[in-house]
Amino acid sequence: MSTNENLDPRGAVAQAAAEEPAMLEPEVIVEQIRALIAKIPGFGQMPVSMRKALRGAASAHPAFLQAAINAVGASDLVQQAVGQSPDQLRRKMDDADRWSAVEAEARVLLKGVIAANLARRHDAGTAALQAYMISRQLVRREEHHDLLPHVEEMKRLNRFGRRRRGAPAPAPAPSPVPQQQPQ
Repeated sequence: MSTNENLDPRGAVAQAAAEEPAMLEPEVIVEQIRALIAKIPGFGQMPVSMRKALRGAASAHPAFLQAAINAVGASDLVQQAVGQSPDQLRRKMDDADRWSAVEAEARVLLKGVIAANLARRHDAGTAALQAYMISRQLVRREEHHDLLPHVEEMKRLNRFGRRRRGAPAPAPAPSPVPQQQPQ
């Protein structure tokens, strides 16, 4: 390979493009998410009332949980009453800690998807507003009157820059005038 090939900017751009991962279509991502959901143990939706009922014990302090595990390990009677060994309880705590990382990443994913979609909608909305403004200018000339139905429809549907008419405010009731009594 010659030195000139290394300095060719077109080659660098082509190489960078080849290294970028292929972007997926939304439908493919939905399929992958659904396949992933099927592999998550215990995955499911929960009514608000049940979530509230579970939060109390679920938010126990880690030191309290460790002390309870120690009590289960110290007494066969406590272990029988709880129905779980200290090792089982430790595994549950460890699993919950490990799944909290998944929970955090899922939040990051959701926030990122929301932000990207907001940017897409903004771009589309900005282009639509530009098309409306340009079309409004063009229809002033006779040769562009074919745009009139489109401008009228956009004007009818436009929710930017126009206040909606509300119900008329009720007229204030006349205040009672104090009557003078005859003297």
